[in-house]
Amino acid sequence: MSPALFALGFVAVAVALLVLVLVVLPAGPSRVPLSRLDPSVVPAPSSPLAGAGAAAGAAVEKVLEKRGRLAAGAAALERAGMSTGLPEFVLVVGVAAVVGGVVGVVLGGPLLGLLLVAVVPVGARLLVSVKAGRRQAAFADQLDDSLQLMAGSLRAGHSLLRAVDSVSQEADAPTSEEFARIINETRVGRDLGDALDEVAQRMGSDDFTWVAQAIAIHREVGGNLAEVLDAVGHTIRERNAIRRQVKALSAEGKLSAVVLMALPFGVTGFISLTNPGYLAKFTESLVGYGMLVTAAVMLLVGGLWLKKTVAIRF
Repeated sequence: MSPALFALGFVAVAVALLVLVLVVLPAGPSRVPLSRLDPSVVPAPSSPLAGAGAAAGAAVEKVLEKRGRLAAGAAALERAGMSTGLPEFVLVVGVAAVVGGVVGVVLGGPLLGLLLVAVVPVGARLLVSVKAGRRQAAFADQLDDSLQLMAGSLRAGHSLLRAVDSVSQEADAPTSEEFARIINETRVGRDLGDALDEVAQRMGSDDFTWVAQAIAIHREVGGNLAEVLDAVGHTIRERNAIRRQVKALSAEGKLSAVVLMALPFGVTGFISLTNPGYLAKFTESLVGYGMLVTAAVMLLVGGLWLKKTVAIRF
């Protein structure tokens, strides 16, 4: 074992023990201080490590607010359904990037360290985007059942808010979470139409925008809202059927795109293991570097072309 790896493992174990002592293990009998009964008093940090984390989070929040990215970042985390605050998320990503950079420098040199430092934030942003996309897709798939549940509640004689509350209690996530948020916002005085419009915007759902518009029109002119929701639900059901059919037909094209994009990297990895000297020729002359740059540009253009081809919007 190399000394660098041994030192890195020793530091990791020491940090884990420090976290265990300061955070996990209790310092004494658990008692609730009287100051926590006063909501105007900010509770003191429970340990030095927690105090340092809170100070770092506050500093990150000030930087984000100064740059005008606090609201947009918080909205992105809300769309992804992540309960972590934006300062804490940025702090964790920053620490992970630093740790990855140190590990890369120890294992492979400065180039690998810089690569890991750049990959961690990109991977975190991709993770948030993927989680948001999956959450929005799940919301769109559950919307038809939610409208049927609302229509049934209205036919049973319940009010509109009670129908929304029934969806928040009986539907699956993320629909239950979004409808529960609507109920909570209306309880503190927010208009129902504004809450519905915000959910439609946060979920990126044109179908729910129609629902919000139908409810707004009903609140102004009256009528049988249950029948309106049934009609909107039927339209949404037809759109979902077409969407699933298009998704099934484009699955082959998406798989072909993934295979074509992964093939150059697979071939390069195989040749680097079987005949490293063959690939070394590309880094020994200006022509070789030019060929690598050309291949990267063509791969990027081809990937974007394939993505636009299989991404069907209607």
